[in-house]
Parts: sequence; C-alpha cells; structure tokens
Amino acid sequence: MPNKYELKRVFDQFDANKDGHISIAELRDVLKAMGSNYSEDELKRVMEDVDSDKDGHINFEEFASFWSSSDDGNAASELKEAFDLYDQNKNGLISVTELHQVLNRLGMTCSVDDCVGMIKSVDTDSDGNVNFEEFKKMMSASSAST
Repeated sequence: MPNKYELKRVFDQFDANKDGHISIAELRDVLKAMGSNYSEDELKRVMEDVDSDKDGHINFEEFASFWSSSDDGNAASELKEAFDLYDQNKNGLISVTELHQVLNRLGMTCSVDDCVGMIKSVDTDSDGNVNFEEFKKMMSASSAST
C-alpha cells in the first residue's frame, strides 16, 4: 500500500477543483485522461463502494481507507490496472514517452528528463522501460517506506 504522502498526491490529482472531495465528474475525468472508459453505471458503483458516508463525494479518509482495505488479490488486480494505464500501447512495458504522456494528462508537470530518471531508478534490466515486475517492486518498495 502506498504511504500517506503518496496517497495524498494521488488524491489531489483526482480532486481537480481542490475542494477536498472527489466528485463523480472528477473521477470520470481522471479515468478518461488515463485512457479508461467507464460507463456511468460503473462510475456509480465505484462511488458507492468508496463513499462510505454516502455524501456523494470521496473524501481523503475514504480514499485512504479504500487503499488500505484492499486484500492482496484485489491489490494485485489494482496494481495490474495501474500498470496498464501507463502502458498505453499495451506492449507490457512503460516507456519514457508513455510515462511522460500519462503524467502530463494528469496535470503533473514532468519533463522528459524527469521521466527518464524515474524509469532509470526502477529499470533493473536496463532496457529503458519498466516492465510489470519492476513496477511491482517499485510499488512494494514505496509501500514498505510507510
């Protein structure tokens, strides 16, 4: 599981208007920017699952609780989904270009050089890309630092 700082950064990316809540529209916009096309019914189901106080929005506590309550099987599935969002051409690798595109779509200003550095930091086979195994190690290393 990501640490609280990382979770807050992800939450803030979803919370486009910075009101401290993720609305269904913000959820839809971020997922669409990442290349996912969820139906209205699927979006409502996600909101119902995560919005524990049923106020129609996801606050940070609900967001963090969702991540911490994921069981290992569910977490593995979510990790693969996260990897797939970055792997835009579906070749099983995240390239510098793909990382750069997705981060910029999410509103994170990140230079190509920054992306090269991020990839180098986890690229254990030195092929210039991040494969799923490297991605898993990176995510488990970041969760161990909590």
